[in-house]
Amino acid sequence: MRKPKFPPDLDAIWQQIKADPDLTAGFLDIISGSKPDDYLHWDKLRYHDPPKGLTSEQWWLATKKQRQSLYKELPLMDRDRKPFRFLMNDYITETLHKIDQSSIAFCEMPEPITNTETKNRYYVNTLIQEAFTSSQLEGATTTHLVAKEMIRTGRPAIDKSEQMILNNFAAMKRINKLKDEPLSRDLVFHIHQLVTEKILETASAAGRFRTDGENIRVMDIYNEVFHDPPPADQLAHRMETMCTFANGTSPDYFIHPVIRAVVLHFWLAHDHPFVDGNGRTARALFYWLILRHRYWLFEFVSISQIIVRAPAKYARAFLYTETDDNDLTYFIIYHLDVIRRAIDAFYEYVERKTKRLQAIENQLRGIIVLNHRQRALMSHALRHPHQRYTFKSHQISHNVVYQTARTDLLDLEKRGLLTVRKISKTWYFTPASELEQKLAQLE
Repeated sequence: MRKPKFPPDLDAIWQQIKADPDLTAGFLDIISGSKPDDYLHWDKLRYHDPPKGLTSEQWWLATKKQRQSLYKELPLMDRDRKPFRFLMNDYITETLHKIDQSSIAFCEMPEPITNTETKNRYYVNTLIQEAFTSSQLEGATTTHLVAKEMIRTGRPAIDKSEQMILNNFAAMKRINKLKDEPLSRDLVFHIHQLVTEKILETASAAGRFRTDGENIRVMDIYNEVFHDPPPADQLAHRMETMCTFANGTSPDYFIHPVIRAVVLHFWLAHDHPFVDGNGRTARALFYWLILRHRYWLFEFVSISQIIVRAPAKYARAFLYTETDDNDLTYFIIYHLDVIRRAIDAFYEYVERKTKRLQAIENQLRGIIVLNHRQRALMSHALRHPHQRYTFKSHQISHNVVYQTARTDLLDLEKRGLLTVRKISKTWYFTPASELEQKLAQLE
């Protein structure tokens, strides 16, 4: 990936403008009449046509002047003690509103989607998806199918890629239990230990700061330095400040919880306090904070599945911020777009799933090889894949004699739609795996 061009010196451009009174007046008119733009970095703006009468450099200065009046400083500093800052524009405000609306809509979804068993299935699928794609961002090379099989069967990892995925899965499950705890250094270290278990070259590096001797830099394959994080002797203080921010006690103005979670993601990644696993820990902390603020929708939303489709954009969002006066707005806009797309993907999945269930239920009505009691049980099983049925429960549900209930369930088991297991003296029937597909194929 090419490193973005650093913006031109604003003071030098301003001195040139001031030397021409006519240009100065017109320039100030442009600033006063300007509106929020598409938030272009200099690396992109320089390829666009500037307003009439201005050079690209002068247009950049006008853009920066317009932004500077809107910036708010954050307690996050770079290695030279210069603060990061951000602003709120129409896109950010509108996207935050849509995220809030999506979270409300999630609570109002129909029962076939929000019943406990269905939600648990979605939840586990999302954990697997996030664990897999977050690991892909860090170089894991296995497939989603293998990752899913490994996690669902509980088998141990056979290589570093699989171990990374297992670690991420464990960390994401743990995050949900940690969300009510305030962020602390010990908690961050604990999350780091979870995501790096058994994969660090030096096992003792898990759950501790990097040292002066562990000179960590982010470089490309040609050894060009993209990011030189703060020195190790600053890390303890920086993490204390980060935890204060994450717990909502700084700064002294309101920050929307989603923005706060995005900034926390950037903060940990920027400081790079560990020898490895910084990206995975940063993304886990984003989830910790967003769930801490009761955005339950994010239990079912994978941001890494969006990021992994274009990892260069992810890296560029960091670089845009760090090459343009610590303007975190670039990363915020990028991350909000990722969230919006991840939420859209979830709702598209739910819509497909809902239509699929409706189609199968419609099909069930026309399956003449099943009687109405069996069709009713199959309809229930689609929504409750872990439900256990017995001869007695089926008999009571449909007010039939024991022999009729027994015949119904054994017939469904024979057709491969139910599986059966005897515990003590009772036979228990549970929905077969891939039940949807089997019903769709049933004539």
